[in-house]
Amino acid sequence: MPCGVRLRNGQYDRNQARWQWQIRERRAMSILKIARMGHPVLLRRADPVPDPTAPEIQRLALDMIETMIDAPGVGLAAPQVYQSLRMFVFRVPVSRGGEEVSPTVLINPELEWVGDEIQMCWEGCLSIPGFRGEVPRAMRVRYRGIGLDGAVIEREASGFHANVIQHEYDHLDGILYPMRMNDLGRLGFEEEIARAQAALAAEQKDDAE
Repeated sequence: MPCGVRLRNGQYDRNQARWQWQIRERRAMSILKIARMGHPVLLRRADPVPDPTAPEIQRLALDMIETMIDAPGVGLAAPQVYQSLRMFVFRVPVSRGGEEVSPTVLINPELEWVGDEIQMCWEGCLSIPGFRGEVPRAMRVRYRGIGLDGAVIEREASGFHANVIQHEYDHLDGILYPMRMNDLGRLGFEEEIARAQAALAAEQKDDAE
């Protein structure tokens, strides 16, 4: 799930190979080191990006996309790669349901909830490897920011797409997903949670037969 969110099955979306070819045509990419929970950069409010079209921002954005795909994850915020700037990258694989979103850069984003409906989301984070937790998130959001080409991006999102956006946006305000949880009893190792969920699904199937 979000936050530099890890893909559960490690599968990439179908646009990944094409995207990688396009960005590698532009320059040699770098895999960036990811900050882990406990580092101060993850707890401070990030600074606005003065010039979204600056060459160094372009390079950082492309390196972040490469790092996100390599992880593999579905989102990565600049503070996670030790850059306290208000920008993140994300993607929504077709396997998550809903509309597929190819790797996207969002610089100096703005975010607002649409309605009051809440969804409970099992989230992971590249900065908190090996763990997952259940987090309350808005079902629908509206977001706006600057893209890699300098153009304004403005969209409404729901479901997993909205989940990813909220998770990454939190990173820009120094918020990690455990800080959003209502019940830390719903935080655990990925393997244990997957095992428990599989057992519950099998039990429910038996009850239905």
